[in-house]
Amino acid sequence: MSSAGVQLDVAPRRRLSERRASTVQRLADATVVELAESGSGALTVRLVAKRAGVAPATAYTYFASKEHLVAEVFWRRLNALPERKVDKRRSTVGRVTDVLMDFALSVAEETELAAACTVALLADDEEVRDLRGRIGAELHRRLKVAAGDDIDPTVLIALELTTTGALLQVGTGHLGYQDLPDLLGAIAARLLAYER
Repeated sequence: MSSAGVQLDVAPRRRLSERRASTVQRLADATVVELAESGSGALTVRLVAKRAGVAPATAYTYFASKEHLVAEVFWRRLNALPERKVDKRRSTVGRVTDVLMDFALSVAEETELAAACTVALLADDEEVRDLRGRIGAELHRRLKVAAGDDIDPTVLIALELTTTGALLQVGTGHLGYQDLPDLLGAIAARLLAYER
């Protein structure tokens, strides 16, 4: 982090100076606004660049595609989630469910962004694959912290698959965000019951 609070190491395509990080943040912010106003079908890197006040060539310097842009927005949302303190007075199920909910609901209030994230994160593009890896690693890390180091690795993977599967189900319209709290809590309780 710089003194201005700009993340310099979480960068699309390369490390960024503070000025470049500011440009990338403007592009990320413009992506959210553009999605809310025009929808994911109309989103282009050019439109985002225009809204952010940068040249399209500059935008393409940082983002290879609109999927890369949207995936970066999702990553930034997840990366900005406050780190939960492990309260051992709470149940493991409660702590794990909190992590699952943080990830699953990070874009729940923004319908167009949520839909765009589902599509973007499935893109077969090197930059998106890198972001998927970062997202998966962060989910893994946070779940392990919440559950404890002695969690069965298979249960940990099942919890990760539960989260990503639930997000895919929401993104395809087969599950509503309003159903996630009860569903994720019940699945976490069932999976963690086998830990005992």
